[in-house]
Amino acid sequence: MNFALPALALLLAATATAARAQEAEPDPAAAAETQIERIRTLDDAGPELNAVIVYTPDAALVAAANAARGPLAGRTVLVKDNIETVEWATTAGSLALADADTLRDAPLIALLRQNGGVVLGKTNLSEWANIRSNNSTSGWSAVGGLTKNPYATDRNACGSSSGSGAAIAAGFAWAAIGTETNGSITCPASINGLVGFKPSVGIVSRTHVVPISSTQDTAGPMTKTVYDAALLLTAIAGEDTADPVTREATRVADYTAGLDMASLVGVRIGVLRGAVGNREDVKALFEAALADLTRAGAVLVDVEYAPPGELWEASLPVLLYELRVEMDRYLSARPGTAGPRSLADVVAFNQAHAAEELRWFGQELFEQALETTEAEAYAKNLATLRRLTRDEGIDRLLAQNTVAFLVAPTQGPAWSTDLVNGDNFNGRIGAGYLAAIAGYPHLTVPMGAVEGLPVGVSIIGGQWQDHAVLKAGAAYEKARSAKLPAPSFKPWKPAGE
Repeated sequence: MNFALPALALLLAATATAARAQEAEPDPAAAAETQIERIRTLDDAGPELNAVIVYTPDAALVAAANAARGPLAGRTVLVKDNIETVEWATTAGSLALADADTLRDAPLIALLRQNGGVVLGKTNLSEWANIRSNNSTSGWSAVGGLTKNPYATDRNACGSSSGSGAAIAAGFAWAAIGTETNGSITCPASINGLVGFKPSVGIVSRTHVVPISSTQDTAGPMTKTVYDAALLLTAIAGEDTADPVTREATRVADYTAGLDMASLVGVRIGVLRGAVGNREDVKALFEAALADLTRAGAVLVDVEYAPPGELWEASLPVLLYELRVEMDRYLSARPGTAGPRSLADVVAFNQAHAAEELRWFGQELFEQALETTEAEAYAKNLATLRRLTRDEGIDRLLAQNTVAFLVAPTQGPAWSTDLVNGDNFNGRIGAGYLAAIAGYPHLTVPMGAVEGLPVGVSIIGGQWQDHAVLKAGAAYEKARSAKLPAPSFKPWKPAGE
């Protein structure tokens, strides 16, 4: 392996969390058996959530063997199917990669195993992490079909880590690992009633993860609680010699440290009123969350921000340029001879298999990426994005308002899934794009529900402030007054019907 393990840091983390790990899950083998049965009952049968593509039936044996090992102590983790694991092909949801096993673990998965985690299986996703078309339906892939939302099976689970979100909401594992370029951890976490954490880019290795963007991609945890997210992050964070940005990161040994004592007393928090959107029901939930923060001792400060038009003008060209470069690099270096070796090969494969791959939406973004080749224009656009989201974005908002964090609703409630017309996002809700493009930490925590459909609150911090953001999330979680709904595993109905 070509990644460096911070051995002392991991040892300290394991020591600090071992007792709590055993209390949280005293019998990991029994938990794994229950989770496998839930997958068989609710994913393979029943409502057929299509959240899990493949799983290991003997996970309980592995969990038992790991029960006293590392901070994860036999806990089960589902992995998004764009992250390589030695057991199975890593498909990114595409038939082009369905038979192309790499027979290797991504460094973050190797760390997961070394720290006592059990790889339970792979989760469905929006194909190619939702970068193929502007008209896609989140949660659909040619390999895994359409993922359904456990809270309302006719509603969307959001992308692209849709399977990871739906799986943990349904109780299929202790936690899942998703990936995000822009909203793909935080949106499915919010819509599936979970905690989702997109760490600062560089905290977690991206090696052997199917790429989109070298400046925005990261893996991160999706869990039921902030503590669990911090525990999983502790296990998978680390430096990787093959991923240079990881050498720049500032990490802590144990992201769970201090969470149980975290306080918001006197903490100044910036409220992004302009990101609340135009839904009164979401606004009411957010106001209740703000009241909880105030009761917990936080000092709330209204922060004015409106994204400039040039941010959106620069964003897509940067992603398309990086997509072509990174995908060509990744595919050309995959072991073996099976599968495409370039983005152009993927486009050709989809054209040759249009009935399976292109029935519901096209691949116009892939085709645009093949034509986005001007390095000078890319460098200019990237500098614009860094300036607008960092220097004149999050950094300025935090400094000018003397606040530690920014908060906003994460996303609206889940929309009805429509393969014919594609997604129906409410684009006026949330500010996660700022953290995504800047590469800064973004945590979403459940704050309630609209008609039984979960909605999360976002906490955004400065670069490398991951631990501080997690502690703020843990403090809010303790102060939250809203009652959270349970998944129905049925089509949506209005409350009371």
